[in-house]
Amino acid sequence: MIAVPGFERYPDGAAAAADLGARLAVATPGLVLAAAAVSDAQAREPSLLPGWTRGHVLTHVARNADGLRNLLIWARTGVEAPQYASAEEREAGIARGADRPAAELRADVEASAAAFAAEAASLSGADWDAEVRGLRGKGHPAWYTLWRRLTEVEIHHLDLGTGYLAADWPAAFSEQALARLAIEFRAPECPRVSLHAADTGLEYEIGPGAPAAEPAAAVPVVTGRTTQLVAWLIGRGDGAALATRPPGPLPAVPPW
Repeated sequence: MIAVPGFERYPDGAAAAADLGARLAVATPGLVLAAAAVSDAQAREPSLLPGWTRGHVLTHVARNADGLRNLLIWARTGVEAPQYASAEEREAGIARGADRPAAELRADVEASAAAFAAEAASLSGADWDAEVRGLRGKGHPAWYTLWRRLTEVEIHHLDLGTGYLAADWPAAFSEQALARLAIEFRAPECPRVSLHAADTGLEYEIGPGAPAAEPAAAVPVVTGRTTQLVAWLIGRGDGAALATRPPGPLPAVPPW
């Protein structure tokens, strides 16, 4: 199995795919139902993402399914299939589809998700450990594509602004997300911070030099529920429910 930091719990790629696929099969219908409840007028209204309407969010979710399905095809066939032709084409595709009728947006989200699930069902064994590469970043095993899709579904369901909240994220998703974010936020531009998840007792360090065996006394500690910490780190929450030690404003973390 190709190792991915933060996902050591899985013994092999097939096991990772089975677990993540099962959870994605639960999360996706919730997003489809939310899309079905959006009216034409609501589709034109702002989402919780600055500059994007709900139509933009739903179109992005659909095109994301198409792009990640390309990576699964790559893993199954061994023939490189880019996630998107280019960053510019990705943005253009979202812009083209954002103003469609609500029924068309919903149908697109549902059909693209079904096509992604069907492709995932066609992979087996060593396929899941094949290395693929998204539009940005390093290569990763095919099974990690399911985590990427689950993240898109859970986070953009919240971004629709139709009542789904960070507190509604499944515990397994939030805990894995926080573990993964703690790794992603080890960048030099991130301040050194110790994160304490009050609901699980788990602790993580972010910023340069993390993780350290013993946090330095000067490192601030931010405490809250796992969902609250994840929402704050990815810009989906203001962190008002989080506590800092020593008392003071929350550290300024870079955009996710």
